[in-house]
Amino acid sequence: MPVAHVRRWGRFIVTASSSTAEKTVLPRIFHVWLGGALVSQLGDAALYFALGWAASAHGGLAAGWVLTAVALPRTILLLLGGAVGDRLGARQVMIIGDAVMLVVAVTLAVVSEATGAPLAILVIAALIVGTNDAFYLPSSGSMPRRLVEPELLPRAVALRQSGTQVIGLVGAPVGGALVAFAGLSAAAWADAITFAVVLVVLVMVRPPFTPPSPAQRKHILREVWEGIQVAVRTPGLGPVLLLVAGAAGFVLPFAALLIPLLAREHGWGSTGAGFVVGAQSMGTIVVTLIVSRRGIFARPGVVAALALAVVAVGELAVGLAPALPMAITGATGVGAASGMFVSHLSPLLLSAAPDTHLARVQAILSVIQSVTLLATNNIIGSVAHALGPRAGTLVCTAALLICAAAGLFSRPIRRISRPAGQAVRS
Repeated sequence: MPVAHVRRWGRFIVTASSSTAEKTVLPRIFHVWLGGALVSQLGDAALYFALGWAASAHGGLAAGWVLTAVALPRTILLLLGGAVGDRLGARQVMIIGDAVMLVVAVTLAVVSEATGAPLAILVIAALIVGTNDAFYLPSSGSMPRRLVEPELLPRAVALRQSGTQVIGLVGAPVGGALVAFAGLSAAAWADAITFAVVLVVLVMVRPPFTPPSPAQRKHILREVWEGIQVAVRTPGLGPVLLLVAGAAGFVLPFAALLIPLLAREHGWGSTGAGFVVGAQSMGTIVVTLIVSRRGIFARPGVVAALALAVVAVGELAVGLAPALPMAITGATGVGAASGMFVSHLSPLLLSAAPDTHLARVQAILSVIQSVTLLATNNIIGSVAHALGPRAGTLVCTAALLICAAAGLFSRPIRRISRPAGQAVRS
């Protein structure tokens, strides 16, 4: 008879058993947190679209200022936000962040309803959103590790990834509908409601956390530096971080930058571009949902590297597609392989990080991705402008094949195995 272990999570009690059958079920508390987190992401996506739309009324330069006001403080402060999350606890940081954003969203809704959307208000709101993200995102990224057992972590991360992809599909249309219905204020009110929902969820969810004693605390910048040292010195963590960053640099710009350019070149229009991007998202959703049910393969590092090679082939198929159906097929392959890559490597980042540095490692990953994207967006955009979007696609394909080869030749990545007890796909 299996021995049961009872763990108390706030108002929820999760009973984990040593039996294999019970270990294949994600705990209820994770589903509760994930539901609240996805509701909040939907509100954020709608508000982000609404801010950009309202800023576009002031001209393209103003829209760029508003979007930069979100991205700049988020990138600059991420490492600090990770250190704060590890010092105070992810739940505490997220509660503070949600409370702040609830006030900001309500204020923005009231002000925009009374005065419209002056540029100064939009920039201030964007700066607060970006600053809050810098502290919130590392803590939120560490939550799956805090809420599920190690053997269930890959499935938890895959389920979260599929939910995030769904939000990515519907967030902008929801924001557009809200703006069309009642302007920026409607999107702000909707976002405020989602922050209230996630606040209630966080009050109920209490992951285990032991704050460092005063004697263990150092200057906050020293703790930031310690997080970087952990990422460099932890066996296998550095290569995985670099591989994920390299993949992001040549996968994310493909959908955001190259697909619209390819659609214009082929005359597919915005509808065709939407079908291609949607096919990529659906491929990711399907694969990550399968992984969340079936688990990962026994050699996740090798599988992830091979998946990256498939992404490269899929991008090439889209770039060389003579007609829209072939582009949609290629994009579906890109999304499916991307989902396989993310669902196999992301859990490894959480598993490899020490309990005391979870948020900092998530922050380092976000910073590396942001810096990489700053470079690759401009490089790919310049190539596409000078030589056409197909040339930009060739650059992405070649870079991803190099990343895949580097992963396969990297001994730390090749030797990564799934966590003990994790269900494995056959």
